[in-house]
Amino acid sequence: QLQLVESGGGLVQPGGSLRLSCTASASTLDYYAIAWFRQAPGKERERVCCINPSGGLTDYLESVKGRFTISRNHANNTVYLQMNSLKPEDTAVYYCTADYSNWCVGSGYWGQGTQVTVSS
Repeated sequence: QLQLVESGGGLVQPGGSLRLSCTASASTLDYYAIAWFRQAPGKERERVCCINPSGGLTDYLESVKGRFTISRNHANNTVYLQMNSLKPEDTAVYYCTADYSNWCVGSGYWGQGTQVTVSS
């Protein structure tokens, strides 16, 4: 059983930055494709980005391209989401997911989520 833990959320002003982290205790993430999803109140959940197990392939939601970057560090078993130029519409609960697969499908393991609020 893979247990994912997200951290790094919080309150930030528009234009600011946050870095989210996703790690797993007692299990390696090396063979998992990792995605970040988000869900805002009253809206459907959407996939923000995905990174394949090797880290060589990534994909982003159109609205975050150029502002968000997903990366992974195999040495410390962590996947990061660097979020820059944040906008109020980025406000949501962000979840990391892990699929034992070459790509993200969102049907594997989920973390508990971390709140990101962008507001002045």
